[in-house]
Amino acid sequence: MLKKKLVSILLIIAVIISPYIAYGDVDITSKSAVLMDYNTGKLIYALNEHEKLPPASVTKIMTLLLTMEAISSGKIKLNDKVSISEYASKMGGTQVYLEPGESQTVEDLIKAVSIRSANDAAVALGEFISGSNEVFVKLMNDRAKSLGMENTNFVNTSGLPADDHYTTAYDIALMSRELLKCTEIQKYLTTWMEDLAVGKKKDNTQTMVNTNRLIRDYDGTTGIKTGSTNAAGYCMSASAKRGDLQFIAVILGGKTSAVRFEEAKKLLDYGFANYDSLLLGKKGDVMATLSVEKAKNISLDIVLENDVFALLPKGSNGKVDTELIHPDNVDPPVKQGDLLGEMVVRVDGKEVERANLVAKQDLENADFLTLFTRTIKNFISGR
Repeated sequence: MLKKKLVSILLIIAVIISPYIAYGDVDITSKSAVLMDYNTGKLIYALNEHEKLPPASVTKIMTLLLTMEAISSGKIKLNDKVSISEYASKMGGTQVYLEPGESQTVEDLIKAVSIRSANDAAVALGEFISGSNEVFVKLMNDRAKSLGMENTNFVNTSGLPADDHYTTAYDIALMSRELLKCTEIQKYLTTWMEDLAVGKKKDNTQTMVNTNRLIRDYDGTTGIKTGSTNAAGYCMSASAKRGDLQFIAVILGGKTSAVRFEEAKKLLDYGFANYDSLLLGKKGDVMATLSVEKAKNISLDIVLENDVFALLPKGSNGKVDTELIHPDNVDPPVKQGDLLGEMVVRVDGKEVERANLVAKQDLENADFLTLFTRTIKNFISGR
């Protein structure tokens, strides 16, 4: 039997003094653009968001995502040594001029990709993680599908011009959001300048300057990646956070480098000027306690799997309802993190979010002695 608990929150948001920007007033000249709320994944602005376009080096967001996930899973480590292949060293385009046979750490290659957008470093990471460039590209496409990137096809790890290599502004926002969940990446994405010693003898110093100038020009910038080729134009995925608000702005096909930065800032400004984010619960918060039978423990807490937010327009009167859906009781065995329910979030009666409720700890079967002792105690107490 499922239990449903409805909690209503009457929210009155004070209007913060800032110019209100009407949706139609966001003038974007680039081919495609989106503004996504990081916390909820909601699209706030969209222009040709599903149009398939070449992404240039914005491609490397997926390269970095797979790298960070390989580190998180324990497959590789930051201090692992990577031997640079002949193939990686000859990528051309933007690079840090790695030599065949030289050794670099995974961390230094991440820095080279994040800061300089180095094609040779991107290929070297892919080869190290999967054994070959071809296998890594397949991993990129598989991960894209798992994220719901329905209009994306990767041909390489770098974003260098290639037939049938495309994605969309919406799909880039999806993978950008996923990369930002890897919190360790932010320190690399927001590093403005760093030196890297390259070559077999480490006798060549490359001074890497971040291609994302918003790091210095825009308050709260958290990343992410730029890119440009003749075919793609000027592209970027930009993110910024202020308080509980965090947005991702994607620009594809900008006419100039200045245009992509100005239009990304315009979208981010629109988000910060017009929205508030209401925190409804933090990851690990206990939302309910379930009864348990035939287990070592007599109860089990279920908690939020992730932080939960509601995105609301500034100056609006919004009624936020949260409904908890979960069973009254549960039987063992249960593993920590098992899905046991949901929190449904509604704004003015419309569903806007579903968040997972998971087991806080393992739940194991009780042995005979534990069950026998519990039965006797219940009998004595009259339960």
